[in-house]
Amino acid sequence: MGAEGGAGVNAFEQALDWLGQPGRWSWTDPAGIPYRTLEHLGFSALSLVIAAALAVPPALVLAHYRRGAFLASSAVNIGRAIPSFGLIILFWYLASRWEVDTSFWPLLLALVALALPPLFTNTYAGVVSLEPEAVDAARGIGHTEGQIMLRIELPLALPVILAGARVAFLQLVATVAIGAIVNDGGGLGRFIVDGFAQGAGGYGEILAGGLAVIVLALVCEGVFALLERFAVPRGLTLSRRATMSTRPV
Repeated sequence: MGAEGGAGVNAFEQALDWLGQPGRWSWTDPAGIPYRTLEHLGFSALSLVIAAALAVPPALVLAHYRRGAFLASSAVNIGRAIPSFGLIILFWYLASRWEVDTSFWPLLLALVALALPPLFTNTYAGVVSLEPEAVDAARGIGHTEGQIMLRIELPLALPVILAGARVAFLQLVATVAIGAIVNDGGGLGRFIVDGFAQGAGGYGEILAGGLAVIVLALVCEGVFALLERFAVPRGLTLSRRATMSTRPV
């Protein structure tokens, strides 16, 4: 017990020493936490944008015409079943065989693949769950099917879509750290991998890198909570509250 406690104290001391090293808070030095944080966020944000561009439009169209229910439900199961690390290794192996840059594409493709299921499923579910009266009214005043999808269904389904984006982004933030095992970058995960390579002398770097990933995930969670609050139209929020207040207990 005493040895374990001593190791824990030593790890915290190593982490403090590591955090105080020169250049550790640099925005331009790859050894700096800000530099790796931006790299981490860059990978995550780019993957989310690409996944949203690939998943949201087809899910919107399929949900509008009430098709692809099996595909939407299967996407949930696929997203839960895919192992993040296994997917990264697979794309890294394929990139190596095809002599493609392994420092960027394997991790990016794996992240996009992981973000697709929650975005597709939530978009589909958000549109399908809408009250049909709003769509019928839009049709009645002469809106085309495309206008109904973009002006009615997409804004009304936005809270559910953002919830899916929130889940996807937090999963991406966690996975980027794992990607440092096969990626020269890897964001904040680079510190964890480098710490493990040093053995007992790297416990401080491992601890500091792990805490940095946790803090980043919590900050992203808060940002998405604010985004969901301010991106949803105020009229929709008030309407939902009024509906909830009139429902019988």
